[in-house]
Amino acid sequence: MPIYKAPVDDALFLLNDVFHLDHYGNLPGFSDASPDVVEAVLREAAKFSEEVLTPLNRVGDKEGCKRAGDGSVTTPTGFKDAYKQIVEGGWIGISVPPEFGGQGLPATLTEIVNEFFCSANMAFAMYPGLTQGAIAALLTHASGELKTKYLPKMVEGVWTGTMNLTEPHCGTDLGLLRSKATRQADGSYKISGTKIFISAGEHDLSDNIIHLVLARIDGAPAGTKGISLFLVPKFLVKDDGSLGARNAVGCGSIEEKMGIHGNSTCVMNYDGATGWLIGEENKGMQGMFVMMNEARLGVAVQGLAQSEVAYQNAVAYARERIQGRSLTGTKAPDKPADPIIVHPDVRRTLLSIRAFNEAARAFVMWTALKSDVAHRSEDPKDRQAADDHMGLMTPVLKGFLTDYGFANAVQAQQMYGGHGYIAEQGMEQFVRDARIAMIYEGANGIQALDLVGRKLPRDGGRAIMAFFGEVMAFAKENGGDEALKPFITPLSASLGHLQQATTWLMQNAMMKPDNAGAAATDYLHLFGFVALGYMWAKMAKVTNAKIAESGATPYLSTKLVTGRFFMERMLPETAANLARIQSGCATIMELPAEAF
Repeated sequence: MPIYKAPVDDALFLLNDVFHLDHYGNLPGFSDASPDVVEAVLREAAKFSEEVLTPLNRVGDKEGCKRAGDGSVTTPTGFKDAYKQIVEGGWIGISVPPEFGGQGLPATLTEIVNEFFCSANMAFAMYPGLTQGAIAALLTHASGELKTKYLPKMVEGVWTGTMNLTEPHCGTDLGLLRSKATRQADGSYKISGTKIFISAGEHDLSDNIIHLVLARIDGAPAGTKGISLFLVPKFLVKDDGSLGARNAVGCGSIEEKMGIHGNSTCVMNYDGATGWLIGEENKGMQGMFVMMNEARLGVAVQGLAQSEVAYQNAVAYARERIQGRSLTGTKAPDKPADPIIVHPDVRRTLLSIRAFNEAARAFVMWTALKSDVAHRSEDPKDRQAADDHMGLMTPVLKGFLTDYGFANAVQAQQMYGGHGYIAEQGMEQFVRDARIAMIYEGANGIQALDLVGRKLPRDGGRAIMAFFGEVMAFAKENGGDEALKPFITPLSASLGHLQQATTWLMQNAMMKPDNAGAAATDYLHLFGFVALGYMWAKMAKVTNAKIAESGATPYLSTKLVTGRFFMERMLPETAANLARIQSGCATIMELPAEAF
């Protein structure tokens, strides 16, 4: 059975030493996040992930969810008990304001906990994860009445949440949606339509399911300008908070999927279901985007999480599997062959995954802290800068971490040879589960277009210029440090590639939009590599300082070697990204459609 050990020490190193969580004490909730509290939360999350969720991962994959004739859905064996422990532990409300029953701790902690949960059991982690996204949307846009009525039970976890966007004929282009909402005399709406690919749409884990549904009010404008957001409960809720009659919403079928079998992905039918408007009429996309952005950061974490658990298992196998002899002489003379970890190409593979994972974890944490600032700071300038960062980095995080998270899961599977293809080892499940993260919450090609077409030019390029300024300032400040040159020199070169690519797009994309489309994915990947390079430079600076202060430890020495590997062997990819971007769209667009 696959193994998993949550990287608690690495998370604490990032929180305490690299990003200095203690410097944020002026923000609400951060004063409660003392080092002792933070460590206790993470170690408890690790224990739950390792002991409860990991053993259920294969169970969930093999059993899947089952729909009965009445539309009810049963989750795999052990899921109900595990979810009960989620509720008892208060895991859903870690970062929710105390007034709604949460603990009010930094959202950054939630993202770290989510990584642990997703590594252990991605399909299961989606149930509380989606609820957290729905809570975020309601906190931002719902009326006081709706918040009071629904949030406490959702924060507790006895009610769960979903997001209902996609319809059979439209996914990315939500302006085409047909679900309709009809006003009622009592202020409610009747919601009718079909939604597909609805994760956790129906299940047996909670007493009620609160669906957030996009629909068009009768007479509303066409396109996205006429979309509203509604709260539609599975069971109607009485004024005293108790559950009433079953609403006219049900699961028509469960999708047969490549992976995440333990999560019920449903076709949801709304047959005049009663719902309530969230926010303003025809402004539904604003509310849903809160949930989608939460979800996109969560999906980025899923990419990292599958990469991490796949890596851990590949390393364990490489240490044990004997095959061939070392190129530099026998390393295990008492055995008929050497462990495969002696081979350079095996080490290259493992180091590639590890170097990605550690920098990706830092990238997630850096951005999660910006989210905390954006939502909690009283300084409007700080909030704006943090919000700029979130807007710019969300597509990069989602696209880059899931593209490479999947690729890393495949590479980890490769370490097993034929055994990696066999279900018994569990590696093929990581590959199958990781694959969805590239698709849902906005497919990665769409993320790339969003980055190039919307996020770069937004506010006159303010966000990208701030990023350039921050990285250049770091490089200038530390450029004279001889010990950091292996990090600063390649980082500066790759930042130059990103700047050149940005300039090229400014000069060539407006007149010929296909140039932007042709460059988008390479630009996103280039950006991702530079962001991870910056994370490695920041980590290396702290690591060097700690070694100078108290001497080297295996953890610190390994950190520096892993970082140097990234700079030497992975960051140079930015040159290839730039070359592809500057080649333009001519060849891509030359062939007529029928020639393909």
